[in-house]
Amino acid sequence: MSQATLAGRDGFRHEIEVASGHTVVFDEPESAGGTNTGPAPTEMLGAALAACTALTMESYARIKGWDVTGLGVEVDTTYANHRPASYRVTLTMPPGLDASQHERLHVIATKCPVHRTLSDAVPVEVV
Repeated sequence: MSQATLAGRDGFRHEIEVASGHTVVFDEPESAGGTNTGPAPTEMLGAALAACTALTMESYARIKGWDVTGLGVEVDTTYANHRPASYRVTLTMPPGLDASQHERLHVIATKCPVHRTLSDAVPVEVV
């Protein structure tokens, strides 16, 4: 089990402490009444998807001994009714790898835990 705890609040700006000891700041843009001192929570979903995709691909490549210099991950989020409606993940493959390695990394990109979580719509219980 992991935990995220509200540590501080100032308007829409929230500091969240996670179990690993890090503090993350969230806010809303000024257009939504926030102070724009941090990303909106919905923005962080796309950021988490980009980071997890890259880390998963890099981990796999490291095991294989592949050089992933030049690897890139970009996530574009489409919103509907103020919430993410879809994500488009664009991969920039390392130029030093061949087509079969690119294909394998493309498959591995879909295996990251955040991708699977968003794709499977995990249940959320509020108690």
